[in-house]
Amino acid sequence: MAFDAFLSLALLAIATLFTPGPNNALLATSGVNFGFRRTLPHLFGVSLGFGVMLFIVGLFLGELFKQSALLQAILGWVSVGLLLFVAYQIATTGGLSSAKGEPRPFRFVEAAAFQWVNPKAWAMAIAVTAQFVKDAESAIMIAAFISVVFSILGTASAATWVGLGQVLRRFLQNPLRLRIFNLTMAGLIVSNVVIIFLE
Repeated sequence: MAFDAFLSLALLAIATLFTPGPNNALLATSGVNFGFRRTLPHLFGVSLGFGVMLFIVGLFLGELFKQSALLQAILGWVSVGLLLFVAYQIATTGGLSSAKGEPRPFRFVEAAAFQWVNPKAWAMAIAVTAQFVKDAESAIMIAAFISVVFSILGTASAATWVGLGQVLRRFLQNPLRLRIFNLTMAGLIVSNVVIIFLE
């Protein structure tokens, strides 16, 4: 990949990964409610899970997804349902519920799997691979390179959002402030659902 293409890719990754969205709202919320260390599986699930998704979309699924209105509709409704469920869990308990009913952060596999029903992740994956994966001969190398770049910068982005939550944690030790924060983050996730419907 030429340097100017790499620079374009890196700037695109920074612009898309560091902006608010469902993943970043969940990571900040987890940082507030569970701290940095307990959120590490969630953090790596997001960054590595999206990297793997980018690689697979770059090789196989991008064209199929673009051409299938049914697949797009199914993904849209699954993502809306999941986002509303997660928003409810955050608003009521601060995180997902464990088997004992206690709140807990996302696990690695849950965070990685969430990428496959996250509409922002799909939009980014298709747009990025369509822009940079141009021919079949270099598809594997370019898709792998894109995956690595997004995984590295995604880890930095995720750590930034979890760190922001960690910084806010002391301020939010007051139960009322924490409740307001969790409701706000749940509202941010619901607003993403509204945006999905409007697109």
